[in-house]
Amino acid sequence: MNAKNTACCSGTKPNAHLNTPRGWNTKYLTVMTALAALWWLAYSRILPASHRLVFGLLGMAPDSHLGAALEFFIYDTVKILLLLAALIYAIAWVRASLNIERVRDYLAGKRRGLGYFLGALFGSVTPFCSCSSIPLFLGFTMARIPVGITMSFLITSPLINEIAVVLLWGLLGWKFTAIYVAVGMAAGVIGGFVMDGIRAERWLQPFIMESMNNAPAQRYVNESGQARKLTIRQRHIFAYGEMTSIFRRVWKWVIIGVGTGAALHGFVPENWFAEHLGTGEWWSVPAAVLLAIPLYSNVTGIVPVMESLLVKGLPAGTTMAFCMSAVAASIPEVMMLRQIMTIRLQAAFIGYLWVIFTLTGWLFNFLGPYL
Repeated sequence: MNAKNTACCSGTKPNAHLNTPRGWNTKYLTVMTALAALWWLAYSRILPASHRLVFGLLGMAPDSHLGAALEFFIYDTVKILLLLAALIYAIAWVRASLNIERVRDYLAGKRRGLGYFLGALFGSVTPFCSCSSIPLFLGFTMARIPVGITMSFLITSPLINEIAVVLLWGLLGWKFTAIYVAVGMAAGVIGGFVMDGIRAERWLQPFIMESMNNAPAQRYVNESGQARKLTIRQRHIFAYGEMTSIFRRVWKWVIIGVGTGAALHGFVPENWFAEHLGTGEWWSVPAAVLLAIPLYSNVTGIVPVMESLLVKGLPAGTTMAFCMSAVAASIPEVMMLRQIMTIRLQAAFIGYLWVIFTLTGWLFNFLGPYL
């Protein structure tokens, strides 16, 4: 009797083992490992692929404004969409396993100040730009981590990373680098205090509030009403649902936002800012912060711009304020955050950044001769 007949006679299906919890877990682990490898391969090849597509297949000149804008658009759109899918799924999967109340209680109350610092510190070691930080911010918020702590992360994450620190140290010296890092961390910590002080969580979009109140533990309880441990399959179902729901809401805004940023990136010359903001007048600092918001760059890319602006005579404080604003706030970020925050919260967020970066610029202009 062959294997097929044996399976039929025994009353079991050939793949019946895959329907058992153990079989499903093995299949899930295999599929997710393969998907993770494919994701990493795609993510690591975005930049060379976009460069080859624009300047190779499409034949655009490497020094053309349109070519630079198109390469930037392809690279950042694909990067952010990949991060959005992967990070929201991963955070939701972990979130399904957490004791939400315990995490919230730990990060609140007496430990709130420590929470702001930890949020800012975590932001400083994540190599994300302002738009790429949004998936993590969204996941932390829906995990009911206090909004002030997530804001500390959102402010600091685009401002500081280890690559930028090395570049700053090499180009501008250790004093400038140390002050830049200190200011970035302080901006995150103070921002956390401010956002919790104005109760910013009340200005989140309704679907975020609904998701925060829809923790998976509330749907999986035992007879005594206590949360029970979820299976891997249940966690996957929850995480996949969260990821697809959020992705459908924001993907088009990613494309619109990055498209706007790409146009500005490709067509706005940095010389214009050095020529018009290099007078050192008091108003040049707040003006530089406002003018930098439409631009879009990550901190690694802005460091050479900082050096160029300083060489061309822009004061240190004005340069710092301009570059911090370009990194931490941008039109693409505003468009994407609009799907998470109401107008009031966005206005408070942008207003805080404008104030803190303006104060930073004035301070650096004052201290410039001593650095």
